[in-house]
Amino acid sequence: MSSLATPPLHPAVADPARCLRRLAALLPASRVLSGPAQLAAYESDGLTAFRTAPLAVVVPETQAEVIALVRLCHEEGLPFVARGSGTSLSGGSTPVAGGLVITLNRLNRILRVDPAQRLAVVEPGVINTAVTVAAAPHGLHYAPDPSSQSICTIGGNVAFNSGGAHCLKYGMTSNHVLGIKAVLATGEVVEFGSASREQLGPDWCGLFSGNEGLFGIALEIKLQLLPRAEVFHTVLAGYRTLEQAGDAVSAIIASGLLPGAIEIMDALALEAASAAVHAEYPPGCEAVLIVELEGPREVVAAQRPQLDALITASAPVEARPARDAAERAAIWKGRKSAFSAVGRLSPDFIVQDGVVPRRRLGEALRRIAEMSRAAGIRCANVFHAGDGNLHPLILYNGAEPGALDRAEVLAGNILKMCVEMGGSITGEHGVGLEKRDYLASMFNADELDCLQRIRAAFDPLGIANPGKMFPDGTAPALAQHGLHPLEKAGLISRE
Repeated sequence: MSSLATPPLHPAVADPARCLRRLAALLPASRVLSGPAQLAAYESDGLTAFRTAPLAVVVPETQAEVIALVRLCHEEGLPFVARGSGTSLSGGSTPVAGGLVITLNRLNRILRVDPAQRLAVVEPGVINTAVTVAAAPHGLHYAPDPSSQSICTIGGNVAFNSGGAHCLKYGMTSNHVLGIKAVLATGEVVEFGSASREQLGPDWCGLFSGNEGLFGIALEIKLQLLPRAEVFHTVLAGYRTLEQAGDAVSAIIASGLLPGAIEIMDALALEAASAAVHAEYPPGCEAVLIVELEGPREVVAAQRPQLDALITASAPVEARPARDAAERAAIWKGRKSAFSAVGRLSPDFIVQDGVVPRRRLGEALRRIAEMSRAAGIRCANVFHAGDGNLHPLILYNGAEPGALDRAEVLAGNILKMCVEMGGSITGEHGVGLEKRDYLASMFNADELDCLQRIRAAFDPLGIANPGKMFPDGTAPALAQHGLHPLEKAGLISRE
């Protein structure tokens, strides 16, 4: 990792035919996919507006095979993208034209659960919820809980530093990664971290978490496990306006309480969740707030009157505490289904992801509503209110001329608002393809150069997930129609 040169933006493949021959020598024919029908399922991730067919998709089953594949890519100058379940919403695991997709779903072993040290060692293809299932007999759980946790993989969570509803109290994925074994884009195998939080030197695990596949591929991840909460107190409160709900969040945080989760859904999201999973919400509300206390029985018993008083003071239309585990599960089922449920309201929608300071949450919601009305576009809001992570869902009909243009303008304006307020263009979905050119609104040229040089230290050839995250001075990457800059470069195609 000695090179600090800026990597080439779009590495060239020297000889695709030779690469295919070498792949055939490494893996059985059944695990090297190159036919059009075979590649179709891998052409995009959760951001389906971008899609392209790679040179091939390979299906390794062991860490040794992944290492051999990455070394082949380095020797041949072959771009590669690591992929788990493909749930990325920023185009982060979209293939590179002429490149390789390395799928990690068969590296799905939980190698060790150590209840004494409260850790689990897993391969990258392990599903998020599977970690908690394995830890549950020991009274432990894995805290990060993205909405796609029943299908998303730990490798993908690490790549994008995923959060979830309970990140307010427990933090993001990076806060729970103790160690990483990875193969870098050079083919070098490295091990970062240890079984303890007490470490000397650079935080390599923290640097690797959220790299969006630009450094290499995680082979093993050592995860911190936490004791499962003894009791929960979950309250659903309905409000007449989004701004009221946002102000209630500010009041709860200002009080010193640290709930396990604070979530908000607006009227459109409530409508979608009701239709999809038959969730029941207070009638006549423009927003619903979900607040959950969790922990030892005595602590929750002491905090519950304080929370109930704060919610009462926020003047909700109605407040409903969950009376049992079934009602709590029903509340969270509605929230977790919100993204997919919006598909019942609109044939197309953009899932946006930005962050604003908590103290400005009410203002941000008011401004999003104003921008939505001015654009004549419906916008459903679902977000992790406790840490100001907004997820506006911008609804449009792709068959209507000009509808996508207007939706993209609104999405871009929301990102600009987040930065203006002192926030970020992404909280957990990553930059990927979608927001590459908005990165410059957060970092100046010297800062972007520093980031590129760090990336080059891990990947001097620029073959690991090229074309993602960094701007290149062309049209904004948010544009999802017409000729995208990566299409012009021959890296992606939507035919």
